[in-house]
Amino acid sequence: MNAGLSGETSAGARRRLDWLLKQPVAVLVVETGANDGLRAQDPDATRANIQAMLDRAKGQAPPPRLVLLAMEALPNYGEDYRRRFREIYPALAKANGAVLVPFLLEGVPGVPSLNQADGIHPTAEGHRRLAETVWKALRPLLS
Repeated sequence: MNAGLSGETSAGARRRLDWLLKQPVAVLVVETGANDGLRAQDPDATRANIQAMLDRAKGQAPPPRLVLLAMEALPNYGEDYRRRFREIYPALAKANGAVLVPFLLEGVPGVPSLNQADGIHPTAEGHRRLAETVWKALRPLLS
């Protein structure tokens, strides 16, 4: 089930997680934070929201396998912000035993045919590339 909402931040995803976990979940794929980065949210707050989501999932019986899809911040907020944002995902994956997809949009940014006119959101072909990236991490968990 895809429970994502367009434009949502990690705080919104965190608030909605209980609704999703009312049913058994074998594998939880967490992709959030892109809108936090677009809005220059504090990376510590983004990290805390994602950690709370992972904690909540690990509290399920049985706990789901976790997959964390990393995002990147745009360069316009400076290298320090980008570094702090980039560090969120590998640290959380390691601390929580989650499978990490290092960058959901790998190979898509900056390629005009893979992005809509806004230069941020993928086209249908861009989404196919994202699906391939996620499938590489997800397939072994489902086999």
